[in-house]
Amino acid sequence: MKIKPLHNHIVIKQQDETETMYGNIVVPDMGKEKPLMGEVVAVGPGIYTITGTWLETKVQVGEVVVFPAFGGTKMTIEGEGYVVMKEQDLLAILEK
Repeated sequence: MKIKPLHNHIVIKQQDETETMYGNIVVPDMGKEKPLMGEVVAVGPGIYTITGTWLETKVQVGEVVVFPAFGGTKMTIEGEGYVVMKEQDLLAILEK
């Protein structure tokens, strides 16, 4: 299945959260609200402003981004975790 975002929405493949193993017991890191990271897998074309100016989406497929833990819409497709959110809700783009 392919996800095609509309307007200025982006689709992020969410990276696994940090977990600690103690023997056979998995302890998830649930201490504080932390921003999450993931790779952009699809982007929408952009939006029109109130004045009618076209704004293209600046984020590109393949970039690694940081987004808030409680932002966007989380979904699971074919066993993979994705987040769909507006471009302006992103916190940062990580560069190598």
